[in-house]
Amino acid sequence: MRVALITGASSGIGLATAKKLACFGFNLILCGRNEKNLLDLKNSLSKLTRVICLVFDVRNKNDVFKKIGSLDKEWRDVDVLINNAGNAHGKDLLVDDDVENWEVMIDGNVKGLLYVSKAVIPRMVEKECGHIINISSVAGKETYEGGVVYCASKKSVESISEGMRIELTKHNIKVSNIAPGAVETNFSKTRFKGDVKKSSDVYLGYEPLVADDVADLISYIVNCPERVNIADVTIFPKSQSSATVIHKS
Repeated sequence: MRVALITGASSGIGLATAKKLACFGFNLILCGRNEKNLLDLKNSLSKLTRVICLVFDVRNKNDVFKKIGSLDKEWRDVDVLINNAGNAHGKDLLVDDDVENWEVMIDGNVKGLLYVSKAVIPRMVEKECGHIINISSVAGKETYEGGVVYCASKKSVESISEGMRIELTKHNIKVSNIAPGAVETNFSKTRFKGDVKKSSDVYLGYEPLVADDVADLISYIVNCPERVNIADVTIFPKSQSSATVIHKS
């Protein structure tokens, strides 16, 4: 059986990816903070494949290692790790921003990704097989005003992906980095602390990507021939051409 472990699986891109991979016969380890959403998703997908849930926050190092370390032999051999969990908090200028926002983004986007990877990679190395997909952002390729720390955290993901690839290719492990542009999920609601108007205004005047678009890309990447590794992909909606340039009608 092929096993995929997905972080941030309770919503957005993670949830959409779980649904797609279930259709391809992957057995799923769904990870996230929202236990109810994870269990609802498990109940839905269990008609298609085998599913287990691990409830943890990627920022909690001890919990990450404890929960992933608790997997029994049948589930321990993760074939595909999808590091999807992440967040953006606030869009103030650096001088005005709340330091707590920085902590949350760095702890989740950088340290959390590293914790989960550290818990999974040794077994991949041992069996000389595996695929890691890190969800970055166009913000990791272009820094913009009001996003200094968020962009820095996603640039870190880009560097981590590159470093993983350099270190793990000799172990027959693929590493793919995906950098989405504007995707309409709960991302903006989180960034703007639940402010519905601010979050909805982000997507006015054009058609953004939806979670399924990124999930389709992930499905393609993990089902490529063994000889193929999609190392780095940027995916935009048609109306977007850079991190800050979106044509709006």
